[in-house]
Amino acid sequence: MRQGGTMAGSNPSSDDQDLHRLLFPKSRYYGEFSPQHLTFNANLQEFANRVNYISCLNTGGKLSSEDAYQQIRGLYQQLKQSKQGLGI
Repeated sequence: MRQGGTMAGSNPSSDDQDLHRLLFPKSRYYGEFSPQHLTFNANLQEFANRVNYISCLNTGGKLSSEDAYQQIRGLYQQLKQSKQGLGI
């Protein structure tokens, strides 16, 4: 999983940064510190945000239940692989 970012060479405006924080909120990590745990926590938060968006699209009738399920299943597989790759 990867983190969102800006295009190379661009300077995001304050409004862009505010929008990014609104759309991709991150919470502080208070668990056992290691680079692996911190990385997994960031991936877990991204997973949760994406599942929330998919759920909202399904609720609003913009995404079928089957498509929502398949997308969430794929995201879960990515999260599982990231956990295994980090060795935690």
